[in-house]
Amino acid sequence: MCLGIPGQVVRMLEGYGGQLALVDVAGEHRKVNIGMLPEETFARGDWVIIHMGFVVEKTDKAGAAAAMSGLKLMGTGIGIEDPP
Repeated sequence: MCLGIPGQVVRMLEGYGGQLALVDVAGEHRKVNIGMLPEETFARGDWVIIHMGFVVEKTDKAGAAAAMSGLKLMGTGIGIEDPP
């Protein structure tokens, strides 16, 4: 299992063998590599899950929202008991 961060494709970038996309991640634009999913096509508005700068999954808006909810939940520490 890996920690994946959702983002939305802003545009594909020229060059780089067609393997880079500019993706909006929580309001910040990031260059990410799509080369791990050669069978997929990417366009403006597509939702993706990113790990270590690589797109590891293409998803939809609901999948991106679920991923973000999971990240927020992990950040709250809910369900973590105080050490003895």
